[in-house]
Amino acid sequence: MAIYEVVVDNKRCKGCAICVKVCPKQSIETGNSFNEAGYYSPVFKEGAECTGCGACVKLCPDFAITVYECEEVA
Repeated sequence: MAIYEVVVDNKRCKGCAICVKVCPKQSIETGNSFNEAGYYSPVFKEGAECTGCGACVKLCPDFAITVYECEEVA
């Protein structure tokens, strides 16, 4: 089983929260701080799971999200 990491490019994000809505594991939430453009950027919840489905990446209109496969777990 792979472990995935969700990384948000806060400079590109416009705070639409589409990624928050489409995450099947509800692992992404709206953050508490503004980015440089004045939008609330999403954050990956601490301790949350990512399935690597890529829904957040595919639907982000600003291309602000990347999902990385970090390691394999036996």
